[in-house]
Amino acid sequence: HVQLVESGGGSVQTGGSLRLSCAASGYFYSTYCMGWFRQAPGKEREGVAAIRTRTGGGPTYYADSVKGRFTISQDNAKNTLYLQMNALKPEDTATYYCAAGYSVGLCSRTYEYGYWGQGTQVTVS
Repeated sequence: HVQLVESGGGSVQTGGSLRLSCAASGYFYSTYCMGWFRQAPGKEREGVAAIRTRTGGGPTYYADSVKGRFTISQDNAKNTLYLQMNALKPEDTATYYCAAGYSVGLCSRTYEYGYWGQGTQVTVS
């Protein structure tokens, strides 16, 4: 199985920045897509950004609410996925999850993923 561990969350002021990291191990290159999702208490998990992980891939999806502020990227040498978050708003407060899946689509929906990390909390005030 693919193992995913998120880090980099924390508390920041409105307008601040954070960079989330997702360390991947196991059958990492057996997957096709990786993405970031977020979930606030009592709400469904929603897609934030996604990227194709195989050679020649790149970003495939950004939620409208984060376009222009968040950037997804990966470092193959470190087997790590990143989410750079700038101009943070209180509405961005949530638990952020890293996921890996096999979809040939945009990988923007939870059902397209089979592996999930434990999440990292982001609080913006």
